[in-house]
Amino acid sequence: MNVGGKPRRTIWVEPDGAVGIIDQTKLPHDLVTRRLATWEDAAGAIATMQVRGAPLIGVAAAYGLALAMRAEASDANLARARAGLAATRPTAVNLQWALQEMASALETFAPADRARAAFERAGELAEADVETCRRIGEHGVALIEAAARKKRGPVNVLTHCNAGWLATVDWGTALAPIFLAHRQGLDLHVWVDETRPRSQGLLTAWELAQEGVPHTLVVDNAGGHLMQHGQVDLCLVGTDRTTRRGDVCNKIGTYLKALAAHDNQVPFYAAVPASSIDWALEDGVRDIPIEQRDAREVLEVAGRGRDGALASVRVAGEGTRAANWAFDVTPARLVTGLVTERGVCEASAAGLHRLFPER
Repeated sequence: MNVGGKPRRTIWVEPDGAVGIIDQTKLPHDLVTRRLATWEDAAGAIATMQVRGAPLIGVAAAYGLALAMRAEASDANLARARAGLAATRPTAVNLQWALQEMASALETFAPADRARAAFERAGELAEADVETCRRIGEHGVALIEAAARKKRGPVNVLTHCNAGWLATVDWGTALAPIFLAHRQGLDLHVWVDETRPRSQGLLTAWELAQEGVPHTLVVDNAGGHLMQHGQVDLCLVGTDRTTRRGDVCNKIGTYLKALAAHDNQVPFYAAVPASSIDWALEDGVRDIPIEQRDAREVLEVAGRGRDGALASVRVAGEGTRAANWAFDVTPARLVTGLVTERGVCEASAAGLHRLFPER
C-alpha cells in the first residue's frame, strides 16, 4: 500500500536475515521501523502491539519461528519458541493457526535444513495473506457498488478498529474493499471510529489519508447517532476470530455497533479470511477467550505534545481502577454477511459450509 506515494508492506526480511517491521505504536505520528533478530524479539513485538491485527500477528509469529530455527534448529527450541509465541495474544486465532502451519512443515525436515525451510514457509504464508486480502477486497467491492446504486452522493462506510494493510501483510481485510473502490473511482466516504483505548482508528485514518480516501474520525459513541440519521450505508469491520456458525470476535465496541446497525436496518459485514475462522468453536460468546490488557491503556492516552515529543498522559484521577477487555463477540444473528476470499456468505454454519465445503 501507499506510504508517501511509495509501496510498502508491514513485514519483510532484511538482507542479513533479520525481520523488519513497522513499529505501529509510533503511528500515526512517526513512521519507525524495527529489526527482529530473535524469536523473543518477535514475541515482544506481538505482545506490545508493535505488530497487530490478526493476520499480521500470524505472519509475525511464523517469522519468529524462522528466527528461532536460525539460532538453534532443535526440536526443543522449536517447542520452546512455539510456546512462547503462542502465549503472547490469546484471542486472535491466526496466531495459533500460523504456528501450527509452521510446526507441521518443519517437523518433516532435519534440523540442518529447518532454518531455510522455515523462512521459505513463513514467506509463503505472507504471500498467501496478501492474495487473500486482495480477494476479500474484490468480493467486498460489490457491497459498496450495490450501496452506490441505491443513492446519490458518496457511500458512507463505518469502520471499527483497524483492519487495513497495517493489520495484515498488505491490502487489509475490511479496508481492502474500500481501497479498491476508491481506486476504481467510486464515490465513498468513511466514518472512522477512534476505537479506544488503543485508538486503532487513528491508524485507519492514517492509511486512508495515505490513499487519499475521504474520511472523518469520530468518537466511538457517535456510530449509533450517525445510523439513526441515515448517514451510514454499511458497516464493515474485521475479525480476530470467527466461529463456525458465524459469531464474530472483533475489537471491543464492535458488538454495540452491530446492535445499532440492526436497530436502524444498516447492513453489517465482517471481512473474514479463512485463517481467522475457528472451525472448532461454535458459540463465540461462551467459548472465545477474551484478552484483558493492561489497565494503563485505559487510564492513559498517548500523543504528541506541543513541544513535538511523544508522551503518555494520565486522564483518570488517582485511585481510579480500570478494566480493559480487548475484544467482544457479535452474535451471527446481528451480522448481515461475511466477506471471505472465496466470496460473501450469510453468517451461519450453512453459509460458511457453502464456501468452505472441505471443512
